[in-house]
Order: sequence, then C-alpha cells, then structure tokens
Amino acid sequence: MLGNLKPQAADKILSLMADFKADTRQGKIDLGVGVYKDPNGLTPVMRAVKAAEQRIWENQTTKAYTSLAGDPEYRDAMQQMVLSDTASGRVASVATVGGTGAIRQALELVRLANPDTVIHVSDPTWPNHLSILNFMGQAHEMYPYFDNDTRGVAFEAMLDALGRAKKGDVVLLHGCCHNPTGANPTAAQWDEIAGVLEKTGAIPLIDLAYQGFGDGIEADAQPTRMIAERLPEVLIAASCSKNFGIYRERTGILMALSDSDKTRDLAQGAMAYLNRQNYSFPPDHGARIVSTILTDAELKADWQQEVEEIRQTLLSLREQLAQELRDLTGTDRFDFIARHRGMFSRLGATPEQVAAMRQMAGIYMVGDSRLNIAGLNRDSVPVLARAIVEAGV
Repeated sequence: MLGNLKPQAADKILSLMADFKADTRQGKIDLGVGVYKDPNGLTPVMRAVKAAEQRIWENQTTKAYTSLAGDPEYRDAMQQMVLSDTASGRVASVATVGGTGAIRQALELVRLANPDTVIHVSDPTWPNHLSILNFMGQAHEMYPYFDNDTRGVAFEAMLDALGRAKKGDVVLLHGCCHNPTGANPTAAQWDEIAGVLEKTGAIPLIDLAYQGFGDGIEADAQPTRMIAERLPEVLIAASCSKNFGIYRERTGILMALSDSDKTRDLAQGAMAYLNRQNYSFPPDHGARIVSTILTDAELKADWQQEVEEIRQTLLSLREQLAQELRDLTGTDRFDFIARHRGMFSRLGATPEQVAAMRQMAGIYMVGDSRLNIAGLNRDSVPVLARAIVEAGV
C-alpha cells in the first residue's frame, strides 16, 4: 500500500530552513521562516506566558477533555480580544489546532454548507492557503492584491475583481499584516471592501494571524470589527502563535458570525461536528495559557506591553533598513519597507537576485523575495542593505 504513494513536493520554506542549517558560514541571516525572533535570534517565551503556565501548573487538577468546541473561557476571551462587543450574541466558535487548523476548519465548514462555493484568494497569499485548497479540491480564484511597481495594494484592480464575486462565494482576506507582502489596505479602503461585499453578497473569511504586530492590538482588529458590524455572515480564523509566542502549542480559533440565533446554533453544531471528525477534542494547554492571560488584568497588561515591544522592534528595523537603502542608493524607492506592517515585506527581487544574496552574503529569503523583518537585528540590517544593492535589486 505505502509503495503506491507519490513523492510530495517539499515545502519551500521548510526546505529553506534545512539549507540555512546546513550553511556553515558565520553571519548567515535567516529571513525565511515566519517566526518572531528577538535581537539575539531567539524566539523567547513571553513573560506573561511563563507566569500563566506557572499558575496552571499550580492550580490545574485534571487533564480530562474539555468539550468538542474547546474551553468556553478561552473562546469567550478570544472573541473579546478580536471582536470586543461588536458581535455579541452572533458568534459560534470552536478552538482549533493553530491558525492553520482554523483555516482548514473554516473551509470544511464552507464545503459542508455548499460544496460548489468558490473561494477568492489574494494574489499573492500565504502559500498554505493554496496548498490546503488544492488538497481539498476546493474551487478557488485569485484576485489582484499586490502592485509590483508601487509595492502597495493594487486596490482598484482588487476592488474590481471582488465586485465580480457571486452571492455565497467566500472572499479570503488578511485581517492585518498581509503575508507575504506586508502591504495593507487603509481604513478608507477597508470600508470600500466591506461595501463591495455587501453589494455582492460574498462572505468574508478573515485570516487574523498577526493581531498586535501591525498598528497595535486594538487597531489591528478594527477592519475585522467593522466588517463584522456590517455583514450578516462572517468567518474569522485567528491564531495565537505569533502574538502570544506559543507557536508549538498550536492554539487557534474559528468564529462564525450569523444574523439569527437559529443559524448561529446550526453553525455551532456543524463546527463541533467537524472538530470531532478531524481531531475530536482540540488541544487545551495553549488555550488555557491564553485564557489565563486575557482574564487576569495584571497578566494581560504585561502581555500587551510585550506585544507592543515586539511591534516597536519591527517598526524600528523597518525604518533602519529603509534608511540604509536610502543612503546606499540615493533614492527613496525602498521606503515601502517602512510603510509595510507586520513581520513580512516583499522586496521585489527576482529569484536570481535572491539566489545571489544567498550565495554572496548567506542571506536566506523565500524565492519570491518575501523577507521576515523579525529575522534581522540592528547589526544585520546594514549587511542586508548592502547585499540588496550589490545584487542589483
């Protein structure tokens, strides 16, 4: 049986990780994997997370299952963090295995409701979106998103394409900190996007993986909250990997907003059913960490402070890189790096230029020139800037 399996294409980012580890050069720089790193190249355990885990260790009396939907306190705390009081009474939710699990469960829910639904996905998008859709055999189309000339959102082309979506189609949106480009709509543009969705009857699926890393925890949630207020049905897949730094705990949530109690209850039942089919009960340790932090004023304040420190670090690195490139080139053509938000920017280099930077300077980034800003520190920024110029980007 197993001999009938076909070789699967290696994940490009995971392959890049392996190549980086095999490189013996000193001073090599990993800008590939989407993980936050501090200036020392470590992904630290957050202070509030350590404190929450200590409290859980001291007080937890059982490791029994919670429920198919996950712990209610966690789900309520996440709903409050993402939506505040925007959609009170409208939300069905389930804990998931990370943000990826939330995306997969969202697409399973869509397929359960209507197998013929078309999913509209930004071009470009996080590669795993397309990988999951292709594996599921789910119909999907790409809509324009990134302008390669301006390194900003190709907004008019995007809006035009979304205007052709049909009623009941699903539009996958990045709630903030677009991955892989770092380019995000303005508040006014988000308002226009919501207007198009209202007009067409398409349903938004918002991937919210980086809340807090763009303009702040509250500011990053505003587009999602605005859409939730205006549209009758919304799906939200949120991750705790980045903003709580609990990558390996695989902690996420899927929320489904509806316009009636009956529909909400139908969605809740269907989502619990899908959890049962996929992994039965969702993991709880990460969820317990998150709920412990979000329901304790002192821990929450410390967590918010640390998220803000991370955000400011990312902004500082962006501004430094943009300034270094401005000084080296005598132009402002790389200023988009400072305007982008979150962990990523798409540099605009060709695959050949990306390969040249790897060969010359040990700089590892994805072939489409997505770079993880968090892989830099103040000392490595000038190294990257020189490599960008020497590679002819």
